[in-house]
Amino acid sequence: MGSIYFFFLFFLFFLRIELILAADTITPTRFIRDGETLVSSRESFELGFFSPGNSTKRYLGIWYKKSNKTVVWVANRNNPIIDRQGVLTISNYGNLVLLNTTNSIIWSSNTSRKVENPVAQLLDSGNLVLKDNFSEGSESYLWQSFDYPSDTLLPGMKLGWDLKTGVERYLTSWKSSDDPSYGDFTYRLDIHVLPQIFIYNGSTKLARTGPWNGVFFGGVHGSLNFVFEKTFVHNENEIYYRYESLNNPVIMLTKITHSGSFQRLIWKDRGSIWDFVFSAPHDLCDYYGKCSANGVCSIDKAPICECLQGFIPGSQQNQTSPTTCVRSSPLDCRSGDRFIKLTGLRLPDLVETSLNDTMSLQECESKCLKDCSCKAYANSNSSGGGRGCLMWSGDLIDIRKHVNESSGQDLYIRVPASEQVSDLNENRRRKIIVAVSVISGILIFFSLLFCIWKKITKKARLTTVQDNKEEEEDVNVHLFDLSTIATATNNFSRENLIGAGGFGPVYKGTLSTGEEVAVKRLSNNSGQGAEEFRNEVNLIAKLQHRNLVGLFGSCIQGEERLLIYEYMPNKSLDYFIFDQKKAGLLTWRRRFDIVMGIARGLLYLHQDSKLQIIHRDLKASNILLDNDLNPKISDFGLARIFRGDDKEATTKRVVGTYGYMSPEYTIDGTFSVKSDVFSFGVFLLEIISGKKNRGFSHPAHHHNLLGHAWLLWNETRALELIDSCLADSCVQSQVLRCVQVGLLCVQKFPDDRPAMSTVVFMLANKEAILAQPRQPGFFTERSSVEMHSTSRKAELHTDNSVTISTLEGR
Repeated sequence: MGSIYFFFLFFLFFLRIELILAADTITPTRFIRDGETLVSSRESFELGFFSPGNSTKRYLGIWYKKSNKTVVWVANRNNPIIDRQGVLTISNYGNLVLLNTTNSIIWSSNTSRKVENPVAQLLDSGNLVLKDNFSEGSESYLWQSFDYPSDTLLPGMKLGWDLKTGVERYLTSWKSSDDPSYGDFTYRLDIHVLPQIFIYNGSTKLARTGPWNGVFFGGVHGSLNFVFEKTFVHNENEIYYRYESLNNPVIMLTKITHSGSFQRLIWKDRGSIWDFVFSAPHDLCDYYGKCSANGVCSIDKAPICECLQGFIPGSQQNQTSPTTCVRSSPLDCRSGDRFIKLTGLRLPDLVETSLNDTMSLQECESKCLKDCSCKAYANSNSSGGGRGCLMWSGDLIDIRKHVNESSGQDLYIRVPASEQVSDLNENRRRKIIVAVSVISGILIFFSLLFCIWKKITKKARLTTVQDNKEEEEDVNVHLFDLSTIATATNNFSRENLIGAGGFGPVYKGTLSTGEEVAVKRLSNNSGQGAEEFRNEVNLIAKLQHRNLVGLFGSCIQGEERLLIYEYMPNKSLDYFIFDQKKAGLLTWRRRFDIVMGIARGLLYLHQDSKLQIIHRDLKASNILLDNDLNPKISDFGLARIFRGDDKEATTKRVVGTYGYMSPEYTIDGTFSVKSDVFSFGVFLLEIISGKKNRGFSHPAHHHNLLGHAWLLWNETRALELIDSCLADSCVQSQVLRCVQVGLLCVQKFPDDRPAMSTVVFMLANKEAILAQPRQPGFFTERSSVEMHSTSRKAELHTDNSVTISTLEGR
């Protein structure tokens, strides 16, 4: 009896081992059907069949056990199964095969060697391996999924080349969130001259890291190095990059999305969400060749593009980006050229570049100087004090300047000897610049005093609206003839009408030069009159910023008053974000760029322009988009100038747009730079949510958009605010930061709101520590009667109607 009992226990023991093995392995006698899964030993990853998004097609994939929607590998990407009859098994030959309902092979590991005891196992690294059951170690793998990445790079995976077989391991995006077949974007290691990582759109370069310099890939220095350790291997057998988590419990991944964004994510157990900690392209300067040949991109400057020293714009594509930069004066190799050192750069792309990895920097300079075709040089390796020689013989393409210079490298550019400036001359030049700046400042100061005195005396002399002649004297911009504008707009035809605002109708026109313009025509019944007209002309004529709409001129003839602006082909922001069909055209990356542009534009108005300007009517419909979707603030008819030590002003005539005006302005008529900050906060929450604050009411709690956003923030559900069309393109950590900044901007009391300089800093720096927002203005719940009243107001103040309104405090 005892022996039978012992045999029974022995049988149960081996049965348990068999069941444990079955949880993460497949053998010739053990397979999985659709509906069954493999789970790795520590339950990190799971393998099974799934249908992505709204698709009904079935795919075999691997995903994180904690987040089954985060698929990291797909077997049959381009060959889905149309029903739920799929089976994953091992064939008689020893291959891992995926069969459909007719037992046809949909996908196979396609190994060339027959195995007697094959077994497939899902490892805790997320790697699916095929091996001989009696072999150990990764060298014995007959096949592994890590050699065939999909769109995701997991810790331990290799990105790069097997030099023996010629096999390249790289990421390929999904076609869409519902379709894991091969998309347009790839993320791969280029090993031409020096290794660097590229994002490609087809065969077109979209973005790059910069070359590996022995320490980091140029442009991404120090990114989250406290979370993961990066490894770069270059030997006779392979060249690859990989990363490992420094803290094993940290779950992380990097991926290329179907929209072309490369993202690094970390799993947060507390909220059961992925935190987007890094993305690329991150800003406009990340886009390949943004500033064209021999130009440098600096995201903290306006405009962001400028030619390298020794170069000038050869031709101009638009106001912000030269098509190419050419030598300001030709090189003279025989007479002797010199080199100018530029610091903190992402080095140019390695086009027409040679490498000698044994030279010192001094030897590199000497060699480049003797070679008349050499245009620039740099160290190829930054480790150990620097060594190696990179020399460029062609155009210098895709250079960016880093805000933090320690993140970049030094580049030495060849210039004629006459352009080389010695230290002594440089100091002298700086002193001259300072002296000229001081003198210019004094002259500007007295000029402003004279202008103010002239305006005060003129105002005291006039008691009625100035006549046309006086208006012309007050306008310091180009004056167009009415006939010229009438011809340009086809006599203000309805076919040329492109919009309307508080000023009046807006027409598209084409001047005799072929240049397209937008013409604003003061309507007879407009709430704005001659004062607003002169105000807008004089203000915009003085303002120069890439995120402010450009004024070409005006027209004053008889009763006609016209403003002629640069034409914005993509209309206004509200045209996109409040339309369900068009909202998807603006990805999160594009929306964030728009937010940053508007923030910088407001900062210029409040702080960096010669006059401190309060816009007073910032809203989505007053943000115009140019051909490249760059944002520009428009409609300065209601703007006001603050002079001297003015901090705020009070008016009995409250003007603006309901839903964007701050509480202190709406109720008391008090406005300041913090009024614009409030409007910016409303705009920021609108661009995130795709919802208008004016007229918004949540069915559960009846708060407006500001109150709804604040409630979600306090319940740690702020991501629910985001427009559904942004789900696939958004960077969640960036969205959360934007929501927090938006709520800080719309706080009830002006003193609690940040200045625009702080707003720009908080948005641009993910390391910045942000305060917790307090209750926003106009947060209180509204009764059904009040909601009906608000709805009535919304009807009276449509986007195309006059935006001036006089409100009484309640």
